[in-house]
Amino acid sequence: MFFSRNKLLLLLLLAVVFTFLGWFVFVRFQGNNSITPPSIEREDEGGEQLHPLTIEAMRQIEYPGGEIKIEKDLGNRGNFRSYVISYPSDGLKLFALMNVPNPPAGGQKPEGGWPVIILNHGYIPPDQYSTINSYQAFADYFARNGFLVVKPDYRGHADSEGNSEGGHYSPVYTYDVLNIISSIKRYPDANPQKLGMWGHSMGGNVTLRALVVSKDIRASVIAAGVVGSAEDLFYNWRRRTGFRPPSWWATASARALLVQTYGEPKDNPEFWNEISAINYVDSINGPVQIHHGTNDESVPKEFSDHLNEALKKSNKEVEYFVYEGGDHNLSGNSHNLFLSRSLTFFRQNL
Repeated sequence: MFFSRNKLLLLLLLAVVFTFLGWFVFVRFQGNNSITPPSIEREDEGGEQLHPLTIEAMRQIEYPGGEIKIEKDLGNRGNFRSYVISYPSDGLKLFALMNVPNPPAGGQKPEGGWPVIILNHGYIPPDQYSTINSYQAFADYFARNGFLVVKPDYRGHADSEGNSEGGHYSPVYTYDVLNIISSIKRYPDANPQKLGMWGHSMGGNVTLRALVVSKDIRASVIAAGVVGSAEDLFYNWRRRTGFRPPSWWATASARALLVQTYGEPKDNPEFWNEISAINYVDSINGPVQIHHGTNDESVPKEFSDHLNEALKKSNKEVEYFVYEGGDHNLSGNSHNLFLSRSLTFFRQNL
């Protein structure tokens, strides 16, 4: 009886373990499956299939966007009115914050509509991200100064549909940004000829990819951006103090899955160069302004150094500002100067 009872307990324990493992594999990999739907599998001129992360594959996809719908009127904020909006991307319903300037007293909106800034936020845990509150201060700042601002929620963030796949080893957040470009260009209050983009941290990575895919972006600001090459991300990214990858990181992360198929950048530079937007900056359509602090503990300043060098090598118009002692968010003494430089840049170029 004693042996039978132990055997039963062992069987129950094994059942629990295998149930947990099955659930874990399902949760970890169901999101990754959406990276390569058949609708985005393209071939290059030689007939070889392109991975969706390659810039050439992203250029072959259409980003039709769709109707912008007002989901919630957040009211008048003085110089502008704020809304929660929705728009379609990849068959998903996504949300965004939109701030629309109020015309000056006795005046009207500019002929052709308000100049637009699409504001791409950095990494925030998707379940902690807020459509209204996250990066609100930046969205409000540019709206108070005469820009129609749209801050898209990437898929899987807040109430937006879809899986939050991450910004570095999945192309889907860039899809969402490119679809909102098409959507806002048709919005009556927006000037489609004066469209700029602003990105911070992970949002800088999304911004750079959008810049090398779309010809609609006239000017862009990237702050503390993850804008290095794939080689930089692999070998030159100093993690913040205390970072400890979870146990599944080595085998189940999106990066690890790519390594299993293509090897590391040092072993297969051709593939990793094809997914690095920094190698395609010769196609950028407007000036770029870069900001980075010397005390950034999250993203190495070298990433911005390398982007600045690549843009200069391609004879692109670029401004690069380094903030001595500045942190990842360019807060404290750096903050006001960072904002004023960004505003001046957009006013001059949009």
